[in-house]
Amino acid sequence: MRKVNVTVMAAALGMSVLAGCGNNTNTNNNNAAGNGSGTGAGEAAAAPAGNGTKTELTYYYPIAVGGPLTATIEAMTADFMKENPDIVVKPVYTGSYADTAVKTQAGVQSKQPPDVAVLQSTELFSLLDMDAIIPLDEFIAQEGGDTYLSDFYPAFMENSQTEGKTYSIPFQRSTIVLYYNKDKFKAAGLDPEKPPATWAEMQEYAVKLAGDGKWGLEIPVTGYAYWMLQTFALQNGNNLMTPDGKKVMFNTPENVEGLQYWVDLAAKHKAMPGGVTDWSTVPSDFLEGKTAMMYHTTGNLTNVKKNASFDFGVSFLPAQKQYGSPTGGGNFYIFKDIDKKKQEAAWKFVKFMTETERAAQWSIDTGYVAVKKSAYETERMKAYAAEFPAALIARDQLEYASAELSTHNNGRIVKILSDSVQAALTNELTPAEALQKAQNEADQALASFNK
Repeated sequence: MRKVNVTVMAAALGMSVLAGCGNNTNTNNNNAAGNGSGTGAGEAAAAPAGNGTKTELTYYYPIAVGGPLTATIEAMTADFMKENPDIVVKPVYTGSYADTAVKTQAGVQSKQPPDVAVLQSTELFSLLDMDAIIPLDEFIAQEGGDTYLSDFYPAFMENSQTEGKTYSIPFQRSTIVLYYNKDKFKAAGLDPEKPPATWAEMQEYAVKLAGDGKWGLEIPVTGYAYWMLQTFALQNGNNLMTPDGKKVMFNTPENVEGLQYWVDLAAKHKAMPGGVTDWSTVPSDFLEGKTAMMYHTTGNLTNVKKNASFDFGVSFLPAQKQYGSPTGGGNFYIFKDIDKKKQEAAWKFVKFMTETERAAQWSIDTGYVAVKKSAYETERMKAYAAEFPAALIARDQLEYASAELSTHNNGRIVKILSDSVQAALTNELTPAEALQKAQNEADQALASFNK
């Protein structure tokens, strides 16, 4: 693996503009038990063992969607320690994905990384360029190798592997889905059981649903402009980058068409707000009836289910040439500058947190996609899906999903594309100009990786 200056690449990691599932600033995320202090279930269990020394792990985790998930993480960690009394895990809530990347970067630079962390799956190349993480293949071999990995959905594994090695394990993973208000559909004369299936239908529906100070559709921009553009790219052609993370394809005619379609929904059709819409505002607007449809992560599904005062539906994102959504969310990484005993304990923790029954319950509790196929064969998931079929939409959409934007110098590349998309949405540049600008700047940012 080609190495670059650690300081430069660490800065690139810290620039990461989140991804995969969000930067919701709801205060209910910040439970006292996990407000960045490292206290809670892990600290309470840190008393010395009576018959030997315990292995202590520091575990960084972000929360990126609505709902009090800190308590859920703390409870899962406490369950692990009950089953593994010789290991103490100290869960540290580290804020958003971007905050977690910055804290991890600082730890790597100071030779004091976390032992295990959930970071965006897209951080793979940046972490490798920093020489920060270990491959997990030896551990995976102990669990059955390909047999073990085959239970994870292939679309999620795309951001976990490179050059024949596996560097992370999927955990809180998502796709983008379309949420829609069935009551508003009825009022507009639309069939509440038939969400828009194509770009043309979504435009038509959004126009019918807009008016009286309400919007037909909202698509979040802040932090996730690149992620939302990926939906249109995948539906109209191909992904935005090569699998080796060294090249991007931003300025294709298909991507320009997709961005033009997005711009026109506001500027031409007046069906959605213009300019830049905040990530966390969109689900709030949906729950408050300010928008009839929204693009958002399935990681907000449980939040919407618990808080919607109206009948709502969930569907695949509308297609153009095909269906498509980028995956999103976070994976478990184990770090290099820790001793072997800690790495082994960290693997036990990762394996525990992604075990089949636990993956099923995590999906039910959060709305994230259960990362293992076997989770959907459990009795608890079958019962939940029978009662709430929307829980299967994001899972089913994985058939049409592809890796989230991930490259070397990823933070810089994401910012370049996001800034250009925002420039198009605010009418500073045409979609063609914006994506050409992004292509030129990205080519320069990746030049050193193509020598």
